[in-house]
Amino acid sequence: MMMKVADIMTKDVITIRSSATVSQAVRLMREKTIHTLIVERRHLQDAYGIITDSDIVNEVVASGKDPKQVRVYEIMTKPCLVLNPDLGVEYAAKFFNHSGIRCAPVIKDKLLGIVSIVDILNKSDFLNNPVETKLQEEIEQKIAEAKKICQDFSHNSQACQEAWLLVEEIEAEASFHQNKKPEKTALETYLEEYPSLAESFALENWCSG
Repeated sequence: MMMKVADIMTKDVITIRSSATVSQAVRLMREKTIHTLIVERRHLQDAYGIITDSDIVNEVVASGKDPKQVRVYEIMTKPCLVLNPDLGVEYAAKFFNHSGIRCAPVIKDKLLGIVSIVDILNKSDFLNNPVETKLQEEIEQKIAEAKKICQDFSHNSQACQEAWLLVEEIEAEASFHQNKKPEKTALETYLEEYPSLAESFALENWCSG
């Protein structure tokens, strides 16, 4: 089973008020040996913010500003990008890659934790269970199941078509992760063996339900 963000997140999240000074933020980062602070909400309808060591270096140090005079709210990012705890780790990795950020709070109704690219590197199971391998195994399993269902219920049955649709959905997910489209889907290969079945599947109508 694919690991989730909840499995690798750091639950002990260090927060800071938006009115705190950057000097206070730096001291807190040094004390906790961290690079990121989550900025607290002022009320339940408010958004969380985030401030990183890079923000401090780029916005305060590089400009020669006095960190005792600059407030967190002046350089924080708010609202910040967030992750759902139920999101698969591989999708979290893609999220970081596409957004260009290195960490994000984990929120579902409330602040649950924080995840960084370091957590993905150190805590996830990508070394032993790469998603490409897991998806390929799942595809092969679903292909075998689809063939059996079609034999048991006939190729014209809804169960048969739904079984192959599931195969195509998993193949689409695998293609997304690999960033390439297969030359031929499993269903296309299957229909080459049984060309008389192509019309029964009415592929062009599947997307519309």
